Amino acid sequence: MHASTRLLVVEDDASIGEPLVEALGREGFPVTWVTTGADALAAPGPFDLVLLDLGLPDLDGSEVCRRLRSASSVPIIVLTARDDEVERVLLLEMGADDYVLKPFGFRELVARIRAVRRRSTPQAPSPGAPPVEPEGLVVDRRSRRVRLAGAEVDLTPKEFDLLALLADEPGRAFSREQILHEVWDEHWWGPTKTLDVHVSSLRKKLGPDPWISTLRGVGYRLDPPTAGALTVIGEP
Repeated sequence: MHASTRLLVVEDDASIGEPLVEALGREGFPVTWVTTGADALAAPGPFDLVLLDLGLPDLDGSEVCRRLRSASSVPIIVLTARDDEVERVLLLEMGADDYVLKPFGFRELVARIRAVRRRSTPQAPSPGAPPVEPEGLVVDRRSRRVRLAGAEVDLTPKEFDLLALLADEPGRAFSREQILHEVWDEHWWGPTKTLDVHVSSLRKKLGPDPWISTLRGVGYRLDPPTAGALTVIGEP
């Protein structure tokens, strides 16, 4: 149930913030509303998701995004009127999980909130399930954790979903359109460079072995470097 999803809304424009907070409240979301970047960084929380406007009076929203991400893994959806692809990609690199262009429809925003929450909420392990400690790369869908050679790999929610999708069928070629649809959901219509940014970040975090292959003109494929190097735990 999304009723327990605690939202932090960071929006300095009262003409947008007031009706947005009221509408989210009617949807059952507990909402804390702040109007400055400083208040966003100081908000007591904890929160399950942040709706972050970029045009704040004290700090640029991109800096607030960076600081929020450095302090926690809370999902962040950016609300922006800046129709600039490069800037939006940079925001995603800084840790934003999604963005919505202003003006936006409320139904679309709620759908984005639910989609991001689905991707960022760990699935509870089955009661009594024995611990599994295989070698190599381990993608655990139940806990949304990734380990490589026994060490935890710190991934953003989007990076985990991208890796999990590719890991479900290693060796299969996934088109860019398939990946965007599955990982960024059917509402995604943003820049496809977003995918390249996340693949690049994943490659760095997975170390020197070439886990992810680029298929020019097609998309990407996960290629475990050796047999048995990949283990996926949990159902897709």
